[in-house]
Parts: sequence; C-alpha cells; structure tokens
Amino acid sequence: MSERLLLITGNYSPEPTGIGKYNGEMIQWLADKGHDCTVITTYPYYPHWKIQPPYEQQGRWYKKEVHGRLTVYRCPQYIPAAPSGMKRILMDATFFIAAFFRLFTLLFTTKFDVVMVVVPPFHLGFLGLLYKWIRGARLLYHIQDMQIEAARDLQMIRSRWLINTLFRMERFILRRADLVSSISEGMMRKIAAKSGRDIFFFPNWVAISHFFPITEKAILKADFGFHAQDKVILYSGAIGEKQGLESILEVAGAMQTDTRLKFLICGSGPYKTTLENKAQAMSLHNVIFYPTQPSSQFNRFLNMADIHLVIQKANAADLVMPSKLTTILAVEGLALITANEGTSLYELVRTNEMGIVVQAENQQALYEGLLQAINEDSGHITSRAGDYARNFLAIDSIMTSFEQTAIKAAR
Repeated sequence: MSERLLLITGNYSPEPTGIGKYNGEMIQWLADKGHDCTVITTYPYYPHWKIQPPYEQQGRWYKKEVHGRLTVYRCPQYIPAAPSGMKRILMDATFFIAAFFRLFTLLFTTKFDVVMVVVPPFHLGFLGLLYKWIRGARLLYHIQDMQIEAARDLQMIRSRWLINTLFRMERFILRRADLVSSISEGMMRKIAAKSGRDIFFFPNWVAISHFFPITEKAILKADFGFHAQDKVILYSGAIGEKQGLESILEVAGAMQTDTRLKFLICGSGPYKTTLENKAQAMSLHNVIFYPTQPSSQFNRFLNMADIHLVIQKANAADLVMPSKLTTILAVEGLALITANEGTSLYELVRTNEMGIVVQAENQQALYEGLLQAINEDSGHITSRAGDYARNFLAIDSIMTSFEQTAIKAAR
C-alpha cells in the first residue's frame, strides 16, 4: 500500500553533492516504489552558492514541477555569495518564510500520511510540527548535519545567548517528532543525549550501479590531463571553512620536490577563491584546482585518483559524516581521513580497515599518512573498502529498511 509523503528540505536535486543529492535519490526511490511524493524545497544552489542553470532566471518566485508520482514546489530564498554565520541565519529564515506560505496552501488541500523534514536548517521542524498538529501526519525528523553545534564550535555564531536559544528551539522539535534519525553512531549519541530519546539509524548510501572500480587508471589519468606516472592526490567536495583545507596546501608545499605528486582540489564553495589565492601566494606548482565534475564523468574521475583526501577539522569530526566517503569506498579508492580517536568516523574506518586514519589538524600526521599511502601496498585496504560499500551502503538495502520502519509505520 502506497503512502502520501511530504518532504520539507532546503537542499534537493539536481544539486550534485551533499544533502541535496541524497534527498533527490531518496524521494525518487520512494516514488519508484509507488509512493505519492511531494517536496517543498528551494532552487539548487549548493555547492556553488548561487542558483544553478536552468533555474537562475526563475529563482525569485515559486515554481511547481510534476514528474509522475513526484511533485516539487520550489520556493524563493536569499542565497549569500559569501556566507557567514549571520548571512546563513538570514538565508535559512527566508526559506522558512517562503516554505511556510507554500505549506499553508497544502494544509487545506492535500492530506499526507507522513511529513519528513531533513535538516539543516533545524527549524524547518516547526513546519513539520504545524502540519502534524493540524492534519495528523506522522513526523519524521532526519538530521544530516548538527547545525547548531557546528555553528558554535566553528565560531560562526559567537553569541552564547543565541546558541542556547537555538538549542531550546531544537529540543522542542526533537521531543515532539514521531521519529528522529541520523547518519552516524556518533551523531546519534549526541542527539540522544540532548533529546532523551532513541534515534533511528538512517545512513547515507551509494548507488553502486553508478560508482564502481575501473582498472584502466593510466587511460583515465590521460583523459583528465595527467601522466601515467603521476600520483594524483584528490580532494573532491565542498570547499568551505569547516573542512580545514589549508592543510592540503601545507603538505603540498612540503612535498614539492617529488614531481610525481599532483594535489587536485575539485569542487565549489565560498572558500575556493581564498584557497586558490593562498596556493598562488605559496607558489605551489603541484596544486591544481578543478570545477565540480559532471555526474556523467564522476565515476571515471574518482577512479583516476590514487589517493582520496577526506579532510575535516577536529571539532567537526562527529558533527558531520562526510558524504564523499561513500563514493570513495564504492570505487575502491584509497581514503586518507583526518579523524580523532573516539569519533564515529575514526571507529568506523579503523574497525573495518577500509582507509588510513590520521589525527585531525595535525600537519605532521597528515604528511606521514600521505607517505604511507604513497609508498605502501594498499590493496587490502581498497578491497575492504569496496566490500563494505557493496555489503552495507547499497541504496536498495538502506532505503528498504527505512521504508519498512519509518514510512509504512504511518499506517
């Protein structure tokens, strides 16, 4: 029996990475299984921080899209070109207001069985509660990123009063949702501690039919402008302050004498120009910047790299679970990950022996980890990475469990 599902989220397809990518794949999977799905979202802007084609001329007003059993309502939103703490608050507030007016029109016209809110921004949960209280739907609250903790620990918001107010608002939502879920054990522990309730494990996944190993690495390197003997060290993902990507520049500078090593930084984000300027000021000839790669080429692009960097600051390691790691594992890539002992990311990788983990924000540890990745045989690590992706990260198995536990439980 199909359910009528409403998703409220600030990020959605066709955003190529992060939360928007997962939201798009999740809803499409549910629609393909026969559920009637509706989405209230905004226009695609991440990770570029500007509305992307073909929506750039439409992003100032509301738009409705219908794709079979899937209906998408896009709402206008302020998007800062250079996001700061206060600008992000304003951005989230404008989407909340715009989404409220769209939700208001649906309150009296459409009966949904389930309302799902994917955060950040965390306060979208109030919209889910509004619909739940008026129409009696089951509310699912899924946390992809612990937004308030990240804003506090990364000092994006410095006001203690404001941080405490945001935590009180969040607790109000957490205690009234029918189901709260998150993507890692570390995040689940933190959410359970502040909400006093059980948290459902709903991890990010990978489409293993789209991401898989390719053995012709020399051909792939040539296609992307490298020589067969080059050692390509790749960071691919959002380029923002919380990643601490300056460490890549520092280690690249320390390794400039080895002409085989090419440090490739691929992606978009508000911090990219700053990082490019720093690389230029340091005269780093072994650092190359690429734009975000199209989805049609991304599997080949990932397979081309010899080493994949998953860089995070120490105080963000248990607040977010890097989505890029799932695709790295699926292509049997060699991941070099910065995460401190005791975090869920550290425990996951070490327990399954599917990557090299070094201490976060420790330049010497990153340097030594790279030397290990370059010089030692890593076949056993990459083989285990691929096995883990196929056995535990396949979208069908994860979504089937979620459908049975969360969606059909609304009956």
